[in-house]
Amino acid sequence: MNNLIHQQGKLEQITRKWWFFVLFVLIQFIPPYASKGYKIEDWGKVIQHALGNAIVYKHPEIYPIFQVIAILAIIGILVLRNKFARVFGIYVAISYVLFAIGQSIAFTDKYGVSMCPINLVMFLAVAGFWAWEAVVLKNDYTFRKLPIRRYWVVPLAVLAFWYPASKGRPDFNPILLVTNGSGLAFCLMTPVYLALLSLYWPRVNIATMRVTSIVGIIIGLYNMAKFANFSRLWWLGILHIPLLIISVYGLILSLKRPQVKRESDENAESGTG
Repeated sequence: MNNLIHQQGKLEQITRKWWFFVLFVLIQFIPPYASKGYKIEDWGKVIQHALGNAIVYKHPEIYPIFQVIAILAIIGILVLRNKFARVFGIYVAISYVLFAIGQSIAFTDKYGVSMCPINLVMFLAVAGFWAWEAVVLKNDYTFRKLPIRRYWVVPLAVLAFWYPASKGRPDFNPILLVTNGSGLAFCLMTPVYLALLSLYWPRVNIATMRVTSIVGIIIGLYNMAKFANFSRLWWLGILHIPLLIISVYGLILSLKRPQVKRESDENAESGTG
């Protein structure tokens, strides 16, 4: 146990280093892969092709299954709390592995097997940190009364999970909650996971929260490019705003953790708070 605590402390220190953030910037320069090859000037097109034709979009018939699993997992952690913590950590870790495979790889006639290693690497990194959380169980899901202002993340997380869109336009049909495939989408589930962590902060796995937030910010910024085609993709751009905003919020909270922890410890020692 002491070794796990030591390793957790090291991870929290490492993920605060400036070079750790630079590492995620450098990841953005990993070239795409295509089994049929491509010209260097088509780098961007290969990435768009891989992401736009990814495996997950070929199997909408499985969307309801993963929607129900996601809903049950969220209910489980809210109701069972720490009794469900390890299962929830494993579920989230597996989710990010599925995001990495399902949203980063495509099989098409044009490029054969194409892949966006940028997303693959980042999503698997997040999966690794959530798997670590399933081992150390740093997240404390015990409910505590919070100021009402802390719940601002909830409507944004619900909007992301609901993803009320059809053919790129607003569609607030409730059935989309179980048919839209958000359970298999990084951009739509990450706001939900980070919203949960923000509500339990500061008693959470800071390293896991920080890495999830960093990747969320990067992917969120990429998705803001949808506003460049405002007439056609404006609504999809809006639906990705929760990812960016909650990820920024999560990163800020994760960087405040050491000070908050000291204050909490001081309060405990003095019998206040």
